[in-house]
Amino acid sequence: MKPSWALRVFAALGYLILLLPGILVAVLSFSAGDFLTFPPPGFSTRWYAALFSNQALMSAMVTSAILAVIVATLALLVGAPAAYAIARLEFRGRALLAGLLVAPLVLPTLVLGLALLLVLQPLGLGASWPGLVLGHSLIAIPFSVRIMTTAFSAVPRELEAAAWTLGATPLRAALRITLPNAAPGAIAAGVLTFLVSFDETVISLFLVGPRLTTLPVEMFRYADQTADPLIAALSMSLIVFAVLMVGVVERLMGFSRAMGK
Repeated sequence: MKPSWALRVFAALGYLILLLPGILVAVLSFSAGDFLTFPPPGFSTRWYAALFSNQALMSAMVTSAILAVIVATLALLVGAPAAYAIARLEFRGRALLAGLLVAPLVLPTLVLGLALLLVLQPLGLGASWPGLVLGHSLIAIPFSVRIMTTAFSAVPRELEAAAWTLGATPLRAALRITLPNAAPGAIAAGVLTFLVSFDETVISLFLVGPRLTTLPVEMFRYADQTADPLIAALSMSLIVFAVLMVGVVERLMGFSRAMGK
């Protein structure tokens, strides 16, 4: 059954509403003016050039990139074994373990950020790399577990069983058979957890300091103090980067499938 013209119109309007903010940001990022005004007085790439000369934003971008790589690596190291246990093993409390591992996604990030601040500050871990890694990992690991559980579940159990019959131990079969077949899921999990950490703002607001800040927090500060199109140029660059990364996930595994839908 083909969709009616009314449904198509409403769908088109829905897409337009969703895309309109991004289109507006794209137009403003090429503004030749000194302030965020629409329509822009002219078009120029001056703000993209100015972006790379802004030391504070570039330093925060490097910090966020390093932090995201560490968090994505940690999320895979912790999430992959947990996901394998949930997807392939039978044991008491498996459902409870799965629920606990994704529980941080249920809580508002504002609550998590405040709780982390209250716990880490007395330990001297506020505004520190270990504190930021812990805070970002708290929300990145559930994504890794969910994606890797889907990836491991998609690998036929018969492959492991065949390896066992040929003399492989369960650990060797998991490392040599199951894990390589789940590699696209691992890459997808790494990409998405990188983006989750790189884009995290609320938790970072509680855990950063004057000498250690992330790009989203620095963008928030910049937008609060300045109203020029440079922030639009940076936002557009990040949108393009995120779209490319999601495209990688879609290519490897399918975004809906990666999210367990």
